[in-house]
Amino acid sequence: MAEELSNELQCKTVFTIPIFGGIPVTESVVVTWIIMAVLVLLSIILVRNLKVENPGKKQLVLETIITTFNNLFKGVIGEAGMKYVPYLITVILYIGMANIMGVFGFKPPTKDLNVTASLAIMSIVLVQVAGIRGKGTKGWVKSFAEPVAIVAPLNVLELVIKPLSLCMRLFGNVLGAFVIMKLIEAVVPLIVPIPLSLYFDFFDGFLQAFVFTFLTTLYMQEAME
Repeated sequence: MAEELSNELQCKTVFTIPIFGGIPVTESVVVTWIIMAVLVLLSIILVRNLKVENPGKKQLVLETIITTFNNLFKGVIGEAGMKYVPYLITVILYIGMANIMGVFGFKPPTKDLNVTASLAIMSIVLVQVAGIRGKGTKGWVKSFAEPVAIVAPLNVLELVIKPLSLCMRLFGNVLGAFVIMKLIEAVVPLIVPIPLSLYFDFFDGFLQAFVFTFLTTLYMQEAME
């Protein structure tokens, strides 16, 4: 059992690009390409034949989803942060799809610590960019000395702590759900794992996507204050 878990958790190299001494392409990268292709294809299909008047059911559902996301993020970061909503929606869709890829026989990219670390770093870089654009460079630098100058080292340390917490929270929850499911499948291999798989792969997967994105939005709101 332990050996099976160890093999499942290893991110194997699918193929190597024969340049610069060989660039290994891992499973998480390949599955990410698949997710990107699916999202692009769905985007093309869903935005075809949009109408201003008498929209169809497909368009109404799409508009409802986008409006819900817009209202959710607007309530946190305000009108000034709406320019960042497309990124936030993209991240929540990617993480949500990545977390359920195990259902389709693929290894979820979010089980790779490199993937969750990359997502966390991108989000925190965007948070700092939002802070600089919202406060100006001088205001952003001064914010590290708030409320008093003595806490500046701690505020600077947060630049590392925040992405680390985002990364480990997402990775730890996805990994924990995977380990629990494997243990359940080993003990009770029939029937019982099915409803639990729906919970861990779908509900918990999309919940973790929401938590990651919502925390990024909160950090962004703090940076722009």
